[in-house]
Amino acid sequence: MKKFSVGIDIGGTNTAIGIVDEDGNVLVKGGIDTPSHGDIDKYVKEMAATVKEMTKSVKLTNPDSEILGIGIGAPNGNYYSGTIEYAPNLSFIGVVHLIDLLKAQFPEYKYLALTNDANAAALGEMIYGGAKDMKNFVMYTLGTGVGSGIIVNGDLVYGHDGFAGECGHTTLIPGGRLCGCGALGHLEAYCSAPGMKRTAFELMAKYNAADSLLADKSFKELDSKMIYDAAEKGDKVAQEVFELTGKYLGQGLADTVHHLAPEAIFLFGGPTAAGDYIFKPTIASMEQHLLPIFKNKIKILPSKLKAGDAAIVGASALVWKEMEKEA
Repeated sequence: MKKFSVGIDIGGTNTAIGIVDEDGNVLVKGGIDTPSHGDIDKYVKEMAATVKEMTKSVKLTNPDSEILGIGIGAPNGNYYSGTIEYAPNLSFIGVVHLIDLLKAQFPEYKYLALTNDANAAALGEMIYGGAKDMKNFVMYTLGTGVGSGIIVNGDLVYGHDGFAGECGHTTLIPGGRLCGCGALGHLEAYCSAPGMKRTAFELMAKYNAADSLLADKSFKELDSKMIYDAAEKGDKVAQEVFELTGKYLGQGLADTVHHLAPEAIFLFGGPTAAGDYIFKPTIASMEQHLLPIFKNKIKILPSKLKAGDAAIVGASALVWKEMEKEA
């Protein structure tokens, strides 16, 4: 019998849904809007209807298949309680008991689990990606924010309250830039995609760089892909953005190494598509900040999850991990 799991990634704008096999292949995927109306019951019913339609289509082509459960990645998702708690970019107020609501919709499923999106990505990397043979590694996700998932001895680290692993909120520069969380100087304020934009505009002001290929871009339209394209064309400002981002990120990764001594750190997200522009300065900076006992031992690797499917695949990996725990 073929076994599948459902992966759901809840984002601020869209909710991606897919059905994934044991090898990490997405058989069918789609999604719904993440609503602004704040009605969690209505949202869960719409989500459940979409999942049920997808499972029907899989059953038609795979009549001997079994859907084992649902894994969900969400902002401020708490694995222990199955709740989404005070997520700043979702319209649902306070604490949302998502797993309880889904159990009512899917009583036939044995495995229903929720965690935050970065933790889901780390599980996806371990089960389907480049960390299949690793027991100790860290996943950094670079995007609108900087998330991280920590694997120690083959298990995700959740901490006592379910929220461990917020490496993006390490204080990098005391009193520095305002972070999205409201604190100052966090790694996320410098190494996220918005952080890279801020660096670009600071550099253009510093150098009065009217001739930069980025100079005619508004803050709203500029993104990390544009910065990469400009760097490829020899733009000095764009190249320095990557140098500084790598410098800051490497410093943060060195702290992570000192705390956890992982075999590897995986980087995932839009900025990592820049390849050596981001990886070279990051590795150089990390090595510079490491204690001698750690130098030249820690691998910095790009994620091997497919960018378009990573969120769904990572969430679906929660189901396989729940099965493994029970075995």
